[in-house]
Amino acid sequence: MAAAGPVEFFQVAQPVLALDGPGSCTVVLMEHAFANSYGSPFVADYVPPACDFNRVVIRFTSTVRGRQYDRTGVMYLGDTEVWRLTTAQPTADGIVWGWDKDMTHFLSLWRQPQKLIFDLENIVNDVYTGIFNTTLTATFFQSDVLVGGQPPADLIIPISERTGAAGQPSQFTYPEQNATNTVAFPRNANRAVFSIAAKGQGSDEFWWSNVPQSAIHTFDAEYGQYPGYSAWREIQVLVDGKLAGVSWPYPTIFTGGVVPQLHRPIVGIDAFDMREHEIDITPWLPLLCDGNEHTFTIQVIGLVDDGSSSTSLSTTTESSWYLTGKVFVWLDSETSVTTGTIPVVSQPAPSIAFSSKITQDAAGANETLEYQIDVSRKFSVTAKVKTEKSEGLVSWSQKLSYSNPGAVTAYGFFNLNTLDTTGADASAGSVSGLYASKYHYPLFCNSTAAIAPEGNLTLWANLDQGLQLEVVGSAVIPTGVESYKSSTKKFAGSSLDTRRVGTANFHRAGDNSYSEGSGSQEQVFDFWGVTAEGGYAGKEQLYHRDVKSVNTTVTFNEESGV
Repeated sequence: MAAAGPVEFFQVAQPVLALDGPGSCTVVLMEHAFANSYGSPFVADYVPPACDFNRVVIRFTSTVRGRQYDRTGVMYLGDTEVWRLTTAQPTADGIVWGWDKDMTHFLSLWRQPQKLIFDLENIVNDVYTGIFNTTLTATFFQSDVLVGGQPPADLIIPISERTGAAGQPSQFTYPEQNATNTVAFPRNANRAVFSIAAKGQGSDEFWWSNVPQSAIHTFDAEYGQYPGYSAWREIQVLVDGKLAGVSWPYPTIFTGGVVPQLHRPIVGIDAFDMREHEIDITPWLPLLCDGNEHTFTIQVIGLVDDGSSSTSLSTTTESSWYLTGKVFVWLDSETSVTTGTIPVVSQPAPSIAFSSKITQDAAGANETLEYQIDVSRKFSVTAKVKTEKSEGLVSWSQKLSYSNPGAVTAYGFFNLNTLDTTGADASAGSVSGLYASKYHYPLFCNSTAAIAPEGNLTLWANLDQGLQLEVVGSAVIPTGVESYKSSTKKFAGSSLDTRRVGTANFHRAGDNSYSEGSGSQEQVFDFWGVTAEGGYAGKEQLYHRDVKSVNTTVTFNEESGV
């Protein structure tokens, strides 16, 4: 039985740097109710506050009551996306939720007047009644804590649709749009890092459960067409049409995903703050700083197959992906010109192993689909870069692997996925500094659906998902370790390990007259400061939380390091 009155929904995460400091000031950026807001984002003129600051933390809060889907929210400063989230999916009694986010890596934007755009597309009618009442504040303050040991970027170049001046969101919709910008790059850059913001929608919202392309019509007779291009995705960044780096996205499950009761009140990993992937493009500076215009492209690919054992990279995906990017740039003096050698790219074709089998019942109807996908990739780029103050070899390298033994049974109504993605990224060189990231994305999801002749829908799912992430060195995006740094504590990086397990069911009448469901969850979250590269011996635990819930009620909550 659900608790009476508004319930607090939350994402388990490490705390951000305290919202205070000498001479701090807080500004209300937005107070707005998002009702029928498709095509009507909140727009305001941001003016920097009259206080000294070198750090910025935003706080977002929302209340909503009634029936509503989970919705996507995106915040922009001008043409630059600075935050992407999904809303919590409400209950009839109402919910409240919020999020704090360290925005210091966008400091160069916060120090200039901006068009602030908050796009939260919602629909309100006789059936879907939930209105998102929101407040957004920003606290500006001084702190001697640096992100990644370096000051924030001097310049941020958006790679987006660039419609901010018209008060519109600037994300590309892929593959319907070509996600490319042509940019005049500053010639005095000494470091550049590209970050990717990406979210699958429509037929690719649950891309991690899509089937091989050859099998999309396997269950047309009973279930209908399945989305395809496999349960693997690669997001690519191209410079002048050449691959500069990749991201194998984290399978974020949004707050209404699979079964809504899986996310009440503990929402999915990264649901309130979708993680961006960093790609160091400093090896490309000798090309980018030549005084000519250059193109940056973001594209998403999957796999195509022959239904047996042969597969290859696709040139597109299902519709749609919301994409933006940005280039964080650090500059030398205005008269300096960065030079060097043309980057050397090592880009062997990914190693792909694939098998697939369809089993039929005695009447010849397709009953089960089983498949196995294994992908691995290595990528590196190296160049000699000469800046105003340093000269030497700079490199960016990536090594990734993916495995998924998947199955669809019961004529398309049961779905089983066991994804396992690992990766290691590294940049090195006297120009760009050291950076290393290691990540592991395990996901097990067993889900069933049943639709009765009168239209009644019943869902059930068991979900077991994790995230392990270690970042050492000159990261661009704050990791949370900034909250714990002091004159006596110096950390080279951070490490987090979290696992979330839940079981839920949901039933909805065919005429939409009522719905009901139940669920239980547990999430364990651990966060460390890395004092030496690699190994638990070089880690100091900073934050821990173990929280359990049953039917929107928290039944156990153990927390330390707040």
